[in-house]
Amino acid sequence: MSETTATSGTHAVVPSKLTAGTMLSAALAVAVAQIGLSIPAVINGYINQDLGTTSTQLTWVSDAFLVPVTLFELSFGVVGDLFGRKRLLAIGALLMAVGGLLGFFTPDGGVGVLLTGQVIAGIGAAAIFPTSIAMLAAGTHDVRTRAHAISIWAAALTGAGFISPVLAGALAEINHSGGEFASWRYAFLAMAVIAVISAVVTLVAAQNSSAPLGRSLDWPGQITIAVSLFALLYAVIQGAEDGWGSATVIGGFVLAAVFMVAFVVVERRVDRPLIQLELFANRVFTISAIVTVIGMFAYLGTAYATSIRLSAIQEYSPLKTSIGFFCLNVMGVVLFPVSTRVIERYKPGWVLAAGMGLIGIGDLVLAAIPATNMSIAAVAPPLLVVGAGFKLAVTSITVVAVNSVPTPKAGMASGATSMLRDFGLTLGPAIVGAIALTNAANAISAKVASTPSLQSALNAFYASPAEVPEEQRASVEAAVGAVQSGPLGANAVPAEVPGPDGKMIPFNPIQDVAFHALSHAYAIGYLVCGIAAVVAALIAAVFLGGRQHHEAFLEADAEPVA
Repeated sequence: MSETTATSGTHAVVPSKLTAGTMLSAALAVAVAQIGLSIPAVINGYINQDLGTTSTQLTWVSDAFLVPVTLFELSFGVVGDLFGRKRLLAIGALLMAVGGLLGFFTPDGGVGVLLTGQVIAGIGAAAIFPTSIAMLAAGTHDVRTRAHAISIWAAALTGAGFISPVLAGALAEINHSGGEFASWRYAFLAMAVIAVISAVVTLVAAQNSSAPLGRSLDWPGQITIAVSLFALLYAVIQGAEDGWGSATVIGGFVLAAVFMVAFVVVERRVDRPLIQLELFANRVFTISAIVTVIGMFAYLGTAYATSIRLSAIQEYSPLKTSIGFFCLNVMGVVLFPVSTRVIERYKPGWVLAAGMGLIGIGDLVLAAIPATNMSIAAVAPPLLVVGAGFKLAVTSITVVAVNSVPTPKAGMASGATSMLRDFGLTLGPAIVGAIALTNAANAISAKVASTPSLQSALNAFYASPAEVPEEQRASVEAAVGAVQSGPLGANAVPAEVPGPDGKMIPFNPIQDVAFHALSHAYAIGYLVCGIAAVVAALIAAVFLGGRQHHEAFLEADAEPVA
């Protein structure tokens, strides 16, 4: 291991050069974080059927991981600078292992256990993303070596996003038997095992580094922004289930607004703020921030809609669902060698606009393909287009933001852009889920109310379990619970169920109504994402496209992506 030096008067730990052990530790850790982020995509259908989740709970399975990443990523960057990055990287990996084990040991009906595991794993990922890249930056002291290290780091992240859905799908399929859906748990076990390996490698092989000079934790800023963003996301996600006029949802929006104002007040008064609000006085930075949030919402909203369409509506197996995510992620691998060259050759604003435009085109095509088209080949081409657009967009986002501010503020600009990007990603499942599930629930209710035969079937279906023969009571109660859990549950009910007299009642009309309602609702989700991406592309083209490119170290691919 190479020597480290302590900078006089600051107690900073600065490695003299980057070792192979540190490079391996950073790459493995960020791969674990990306695996954790990607896992739910292909197993949402099995989770829904095995745990009997409500439609809103299924949205939380994805966002319970993403919310901590958004809320704590900047603060963990400061923690690593203050107290040492090696230990924080190992702690992040161990938290992901704990989260994975909770996912694996989730009992029947234990949705709360799974969500708790996702929150803990998300906190671990929030520690890993900034710490892993900071460790590489600390050990590289020229453009060439830093670019090489970042390329390896980004390759690990991209490769994990590419492999994770296939790994999760394969594990679920291998362990699936007898029609049971509990096999989704093995994907979380795999994540836990890899996370433990990552922690051990970090503790044994990585260099430590720190940079405490001028760094301090902004607790008031962290608390106020965390409460504000969580309240906003809670209100958006729960609105589809609790009702948009409910006290909890309205209270959530009010709380979000109040604490956002408090955050702004706090950040203007503290010496070392979480985010320097002065950055937003820069027109180019502000515009790039807006494009970032809208575009990342469109991308992960697309990924979430694809996950629900393939795994929960069309009921593809996890392995078959992974084909869709292979298409969504493979362009990141294909375009990886050329993405930075494109930025160097063309103005990054134009590249950003082109990337957002491709996401929009892919989404608009996906919106036109109904779920009644069961062929995976139908959605593969537009998913490839969306994946290509995302790679171009995420490569240029940080370059545009960092180039818009003076060099001393480049680090803060990069950190703020990272937080904004993750916030946009978190909004994707929240908003798309809220729009689609509200639309589907309304459509199902309207169809049932206007169709006497369906209403009659529902009345028979909801007959008191006491009137159903005892040997059939469990299946009736399970089916009733599925319908009451929301549109996705109604889509999963069996073709027929026992009635009060023990005779089987055909129930596929209800399932058929739910299927078509969900198909239309998630098509609207794709449409919303497509319109958002096109708007982001237009904003980038008009306000950023003609901006002159100047010499800057290109660290776009050093940013965590999803």
